[in-house]
Amino acid sequence: MFQSKLCILLHIVLVFILITLTKGCPDVNTKGKTIEKDWWETSSFYQIYPRSFKDSNGDGIGDLKGIKSKLQHLKDIGVNATWLSPIYKSPMVDFGYDISDFYEINPDYGTMKDFEELIEEAKKLGIKIILDFVPNHSSDENIWFQKSIKRIEPYTDYYVWHKGKPNPDGGRPLPPSNWLQAFRGSAWEWNEERQEYYLHQFDIKQPDLNYRNPVVVEQMKHVLRYWLNKGVAGFRVDAVPWCFEVAPKNGEYPDEPPSGFTQDKEEAAYLSHIYTQDQPETVDMVFQWRQLLDDYQRIHGGDTRVLMIETYSSLDNVMKFYGTRSIKGAQMPFNFQFILQGNKDSSAKDITNIIKSWFNNMPGAYTPNWVMGNHDQRRVASRYGVDKIDTMNMILMILPGAAITYNGDEIGMIDGDIKFEDSKDPAAIRAGPEKYQKFTRDPARTPMQWDDSTSAGVKDPIL
Repeated sequence: MFQSKLCILLHIVLVFILITLTKGCPDVNTKGKTIEKDWWETSSFYQIYPRSFKDSNGDGIGDLKGIKSKLQHLKDIGVNATWLSPIYKSPMVDFGYDISDFYEINPDYGTMKDFEELIEEAKKLGIKIILDFVPNHSSDENIWFQKSIKRIEPYTDYYVWHKGKPNPDGGRPLPPSNWLQAFRGSAWEWNEERQEYYLHQFDIKQPDLNYRNPVVVEQMKHVLRYWLNKGVAGFRVDAVPWCFEVAPKNGEYPDEPPSGFTQDKEEAAYLSHIYTQDQPETVDMVFQWRQLLDDYQRIHGGDTRVLMIETYSSLDNVMKFYGTRSIKGAQMPFNFQFILQGNKDSSAKDITNIIKSWFNNMPGAYTPNWVMGNHDQRRVASRYGVDKIDTMNMILMILPGAAITYNGDEIGMIDGDIKFEDSKDPAAIRAGPEKYQKFTRDPARTPMQWDDSTSAGVKDPIL
C-alpha cells in the first residue's frame, strides 16, 4: 500500500517538474525577473458547508458562531481563505440555494452581527471570507418573485415567464418547450395567479431570474457590492452555465434534442442542453462581475477580490471564463477534472492525465486551480478510497496554483449512509427510492467530525 502511494506521489512530482520545464517557470518572466504572485494564486481555500460544519447552540444546525469558533483550525492547517455555502435568508428547500432575501442572514445561522464578528475574527487570523453568490435563481418566496407574479413594476420581467403553447384539447396551455430541470421533470411551472409558466432549472421553488433584463443584471450587481461593503474577499458563483437561456424567437422557445445518454425522459440528462446552458452571454456576464470586483478594489483599496466560478462545462467552455487578452474574467473557473475523471481505480498515469488535461487547455498567462470535492459530490475518500486520501490531499497541495478543499476532506471523512426516508436533498427525493443514490448530495453533507461521538457531537443533526 505504501509503495502504491509513493508511486503516485513521485509520478505527480515528476509531472510537475516536466510541466514547469515545458511551460516555463510561473514565477519568472521572460526577462528573468521574479514575478510577485497575488495572494490567491498560491492560496489554500477551504469550503465550509455552514449547515453541518459546527453547531454552537445545540439546535442541530451549524451556524456562524460555530464557524467563528473553528477559525483557528483553518489557520492551523494553512488555510488562507474560506468560502461559505449560502448563508442568506431562505426557506431551505434547497438548503440555502433558494434565497428569499439576498441581503439578510438566515436566522438558523445567526444574525448580521454574528457575520460581522466572523469577518473581524477571520481578519485577525489572516483568513479571508468568500461568500457563495447564487445568481441564476431565487426562492419563490422572494419579494421580487411575489411582485413579478402580480406584474408590479419593475419586477414584471424579473423572471422568465411565458404564456405557453396552445392546448389542442383546450384548457391550460402546454409548457413552452420540452426543457427539463436538474431535479427531474419539466423546467416550466404554471402559475395560476399570473396565468403563465415560469422557468425553473432547479426546484419548482427556485424560479430563474431573467438576465436579459438589464434591471436584473444591475440588481444582482448591487447584491455583490452590498457584501463587498461588509468586508468579503470575493465570491464563489453558483451554477453559472444556467444563467442565460437562448433568447426566444418570435416569442417561442425551441425544444432541446435528446442526448442519447438515458432513456428516462424525466431525467435532465435525457436532453442535450444546447439552449439552456453555456450561452455566450454567460461568459460576458462573468466578465462584468470581474470588472465590478476590480473597480471596487481600485476605489476602496485592499487586496484583490476574487471570483471563483462553478461550471461543469466542457474544458473549452470553462477556459473561456478566464478571459481574453483584453478582458479579465474569473481568476478561478473551477477545475473539476479530479471529480469528473478520477475514482478508486485511477492509476498514476490516469492521475497524470487529469493534471495534464487542465494544463494543456489553460492559457499560459493564467493560474491553475484544483478542486477534489465539494458539497454536491461524494467525498474524496469515498471516491478515491480511504487508503488514498492522504495521497490525494498531498497531490492537491503539491500542484502549482490554488487548492480548494471541502470541509472534512482534510481528515478523510467518508460519505454518510443516508436512507431514502431520511433524505433531505430535493434532488434525491424527486428521484425516488429506486434512483436516489445516483442523485443524492446528502452523504457529503453530514456533520463535520470534530470528535468521535455519535453524530460528531451534534444533537439531532439536520442535514
